[in-house]
Amino acid sequence: MSSLTASNNADIQRATLIGMSAYLLWGISPLYFQLVGFASAAEIIMHRVIWAVILLGAILAYAGKVNDVWAVLRDRKSLLVLVLTAGLISINWWGFVFAVNNGQVLQASLGYYINPLMSVAVGVVVLREPLGPWRIAAISLAALGVLVLIIAGGTLPWISLLLAISFTAYGYLRKVVAVDGRVGLFWETLFVLPFAIGGLIWLETSGQGHFFTSLSSAVLLAAGGMVTIIPLLFYIIAARGLRLSTMGLLQFTAPSLQFLIGVLGGEVFTTAHLVTFILIWAGVGCFTWSQIRRDRRAQTE
Repeated sequence: MSSLTASNNADIQRATLIGMSAYLLWGISPLYFQLVGFASAAEIIMHRVIWAVILLGAILAYAGKVNDVWAVLRDRKSLLVLVLTAGLISINWWGFVFAVNNGQVLQASLGYYINPLMSVAVGVVVLREPLGPWRIAAISLAALGVLVLIIAGGTLPWISLLLAISFTAYGYLRKVVAVDGRVGLFWETLFVLPFAIGGLIWLETSGQGHFFTSLSSAVLLAAGGMVTIIPLLFYIIAARGLRLSTMGLLQFTAPSLQFLIGVLGGEVFTTAHLVTFILIWAGVGCFTWSQIRRDRRAQTE
């Protein structure tokens, strides 16, 4: 093996490890949000925004990206899109924290299993991407799984659909903006910052806030910034060194861990849930096989 090949393999292994770390952190994040369950989902998200802005600002300054931050101001289209994605990611964050705080981690897990399959459907409809039989099967199985839960379970998994739809729309819009992931997230959180500050001031002055109740509550709420930024930075690093297909396969690590946390945490898991997840997992299997086949085809061309 040549030294160049060995170096490339080492880089791929490093990127894979970092990518897996990102999804592991996202997967176990419900444990953190359970710790801050003393606060409402809205209060948690407001703190998450404030501390993420501070941490991201420091990281961007250290990385010499300040000029990139200001450059966004000269692109009105990018600014408009980032305003929209700021709203979408805020909705997604709120939905996830609300699910965890209300003992619905399984619904959150289901949403993030559905998300990549929904992204495929959007790619076909909006971007005219090729579909193929395996992806048709993946989307059909996911849709059937949701339908089973609605009919047999008697409830609409609205949290799952909210998370899947908001993150799919977020991912699509972020693709049309040629902005560094860190810079984009900085602007998104910055747009939401005035609402977060105003909301927290109202909570604290009305006696409903939790930041000043104890040192431990303040530290836990402030840690939301790191919970937001660290896995994102790992993801950005990994995405630069790995194929999209590899990242596509790694992404199922997060909802799998969330599923385990929900089940082990004693959440209600009925036969309808079991059938739904089996169908979703079958869809994920079809999606994974499709990714592998496309990757192999690309390598031989």
